Amino acid sequence: MSFERILRWTLVAIAIAGLTAGIGARVSGRPDLANLAWTLGTAPVIGGLAVSIVRDFLAGRLGVDAIALLSMTAALALGQPLAGAVVALMYSGGNVLEDIAIARAEHDLRSLVDRAPRQAHRRDGERIEQVPVEAVAIGDQLLVRAGEIVPVDGVIHSALAIIDESAVTGEPIPVEKARGSAVLSGSLNAGETFELTVTAPAGESTYAGIVRMVTAAQTAKAPFIRLADRYALIFLPITLVIAFLAWLISGDLTRSLAVLVAATPCPLILAAPVAFIAGVAQAARRGILAKGGGALEALARAHTVLFDKTGTLTVGGARLLSVEVAPGEDPEEVLTLGASLEQASHHVLAKAVVAAAVDRGLKLKAPERVRETVGAGLCGVIDGRQITAGSREMLLSGGELSPWELRAIRRASWRSALIVFIAVDGRPIGALLLADELRADTPRAIRLLRDAGIARMVMITGDRAAAAQAIGAALDLDAVLADRVPSDKVEAVRSEQRLHPTIMVGDGINDAPALAAADVGVALGARGASASSEAADVVILTDRLDRVGEAIIIAQRARRIALQSIVVGMGLSLAAMVAATVGWLDPVPAAILQEVIDVAVILNALRALTPAHGRGGPRITAERGLALHHDHQVLFKDLDRLRNIVDALDDATPEAAAALIDEADRLVQGSVVMHEREDEGSVYPQLADVLRERYGLSAMSRAHREILHLARLLARIAEDLPLERVDRYLIRDAQRVIEAIETLVPTIRSD
Repeated sequence: MSFERILRWTLVAIAIAGLTAGIGARVSGRPDLANLAWTLGTAPVIGGLAVSIVRDFLAGRLGVDAIALLSMTAALALGQPLAGAVVALMYSGGNVLEDIAIARAEHDLRSLVDRAPRQAHRRDGERIEQVPVEAVAIGDQLLVRAGEIVPVDGVIHSALAIIDESAVTGEPIPVEKARGSAVLSGSLNAGETFELTVTAPAGESTYAGIVRMVTAAQTAKAPFIRLADRYALIFLPITLVIAFLAWLISGDLTRSLAVLVAATPCPLILAAPVAFIAGVAQAARRGILAKGGGALEALARAHTVLFDKTGTLTVGGARLLSVEVAPGEDPEEVLTLGASLEQASHHVLAKAVVAAAVDRGLKLKAPERVRETVGAGLCGVIDGRQITAGSREMLLSGGELSPWELRAIRRASWRSALIVFIAVDGRPIGALLLADELRADTPRAIRLLRDAGIARMVMITGDRAAAAQAIGAALDLDAVLADRVPSDKVEAVRSEQRLHPTIMVGDGINDAPALAAADVGVALGARGASASSEAADVVILTDRLDRVGEAIIIAQRARRIALQSIVVGMGLSLAAMVAATVGWLDPVPAAILQEVIDVAVILNALRALTPAHGRGGPRITAERGLALHHDHQVLFKDLDRLRNIVDALDDATPEAAAALIDEADRLVQGSVVMHEREDEGSVYPQLADVLRERYGLSAMSRAHREILHLARLLARIAEDLPLERVDRYLIRDAQRVIEAIETLVPTIRSD
C-alpha cells in the first residue's frame, strides 16, 4: 500500500475517532470535551489537505479541494466544530471511498498482473530444474504441469494439450492444441502435463506485454477526467459567490458555512476516474486491453474507423475456394493428389491445401522422392505416378491453353485467387484456387460498429484494387483505398483525422505507424504482432474483430455514466447549496446530505463495471453446434458437383445438357433446399434467442430466401426440358442459376 493511501486511511480513522468521541462527550453532558474532540478530529484533516493543496499549486494545479479546506477552517473559526468534524469525515471518507471504488474497478486488471508466473520448469537433459522465468531463453524445453500458468510464449512439443486462454483472450472454453501449435504466456494448462518449446523470452512474451499495458491502464488519465478538473475550477468561484449571497441575505456567516459544506464537489472529483477505470476493467474481462482512460475516452468519441484488410477484415491466410478440373476428372481425386504431395512442403499454400483436404475427410497418401522448386512448386511420386503441383509457368507448356485451363485462370482472376495446377505424369488434370477470405465474424463486426454509431468505415490495404473492391462491396464499406504502402496509410489516417475522431484497426507490423498516428489505434494482438500492439492504444487479445465494436460500446457507456454521475451529482449539490442559502439546511445536515450524494455518485459510476446487456440468455449446445457444422460440411461435395455441372454445360450436346440440368435440379432440391428449410424451421429460431440482436439474422435470412427463389427457377427450367427446346440460351440461363446457387451457399456458411 502506498504512503498516500496509508495517509488517507489514517486521516479517516482520526476523523471517525474525533466525531465518535465528541458525540459520546455530548451525550455525557460535556459539551466542552465534545467541541475539543471534534476540533482534534478535524485539524489533522485540515493539515493534510493544506499540504496537498500547496503541493498541487506548486505543480501548477489548483483543484476544488480548496472548498473543503475553506469549509472546515470556517467551521472551526465560527464555533461549529461538529460541522467541521462531519466535513472532515466526509472529505477523508470520500477519498477512501474513491480508493475502494477504484480498487474494485481495477480488480480484473490487478488479477492479470498478480497471476503472472514467476518460475518455470526447464528440462536439462533428463533433469527438470526450477528456474526464474527471466532465465528462460528461446529454444529451451519447458515442462508445464497440470493447472499451471504458461510462463512464456512457445509451441507445444508434446502430442496434445488442453489450454484455457480465458485470462488472456477472454474466451471461456478451453481449446485443444496439437503438437506445433502456438501457446500464449498467461494461458492455463487445463489438461495433462505437456512440454513447451520457448519462442520468446519472458520480457517479450505476450503476458509481459499485457502486464505493461495494464500498468499503463491504471496510471493514464482520460482527457474527460482532466476536463472534469477544469469544470471543478469553474465551480470554485460559483461556490464563493453563492456563499457571499447567503451572508448578504441573512447576515449570518453560519449560513455561508452551510453553503460551503454543501458545495464540496466530490461528484466532480470522483465520478469520472471511477467510471473510466471501471470501463477499462470491463473491457479487460472481454479480452480488450485499453491503455488507460484516455484511450477509452477517445474510443467513445470516434466517428470514423479505418481497417487494414489482410489479417484484420480477412483471415490473413490462404483458403481453398474451389477445385477446377479437366474434362472427365474427379475434383476429390485432384484435391487428394495435390494435398498428398503438399504434405512435404512448408509453404503457406501447402498448409492450406492439406487443411482443406483433411477438412473434407479425404484420405491422404505419403509422397516419395519429392523435389521442391522455390517459388514454383514441387513434384513427387504417389502410387507410382509422377505428381506435380505448382504454378502455371511450371506445369503448362508455352502452347495454346485448353478451354478448362483458360476457365480456371479466368476464375482465379475474377476472385483475386492464387492458382495451383495439378498434373499426373505431365498431364494437367485440375487446378486449386486459393485466396484470402473474410473472417467469419467480419460481417457481424461491421454491423456492430454501425450500431455503435460509427458513421464512416474505410478499408485501406496494399492489395490490388480488384480484390479490395470486392471485399468493400461485400461489407458495404464507405470507401476502399487499395495499393497503399505504410506511409500512405498514415496519410489516410491524418486526412480522416482532420474531419473527425478516427480509429485505425490493424494487426501487422506494417500497420504500426498508422496505429500510432490515429486518435485511437486498435491492434488485433492475438497472433503476437508486438510492433502493432506496442503502437496501439487498445489491444484485442482474442482473435475476434467484433470485439472492436464491443470496445466502443463499453467506452461509450463508461463516458455516459461518468457524465451522468457528474451532472446529477453536481445538480444535487447545487440544489443543496440553494437550500442552505435560504436557510433550509444547517451546516451539519448539509454535510450529511453531501456525503449521501457522494456515495450515490460512486455507486452509479461503478455501474460501468457491468455489461450493458445481460448475457444470461439461452445458448446453442455443443452437440447442436457440432451437428450444424457437420450438416454444412456435407454440402461440400454437392457444391463441387454443381460447379462441375456448370463447367460441363459449356460443351454439352442438347441431350447431355438436359441430363446435367436435371441432375443439378435433383441435387439442389434434395440437398440444398432441404438444408435451407431446416435452417429456417429449426436453426434460426434458436439463433434468434441466442443473438438477441435486431440485425443478427437479417442478412442470412435474405440470402436464404434468394437461394430458395433460385431453386424454384431451376426447377422450372428442369420441368421444361423436351429435347427440341434445349438451346444455347436455355443452357446459359441454367448455368447462371446453378452458379448463383453455388456461390450463395458458401456465403451463408461464412456468415
